[in-house]
Amino acid sequence: MRWRSMTETTDAMLDTAPDDAFYAAGWTISGVATIATIVAIWMFGI
Repeated sequence: MRWRSMTETTDAMLDTAPDDAFYAAGWTISGVATIATIVAIWMFGI
């Protein structure tokens, strides 16, 4: 376990593995697609 000092940056994406970034991007895209589908159904009354 590596302890962080207060002088290091606190960027949330700094220590994430590439898999974590893809995981977060996937959930973001999925959420946007879901919201877009709900809005399309609401607007067009499909």
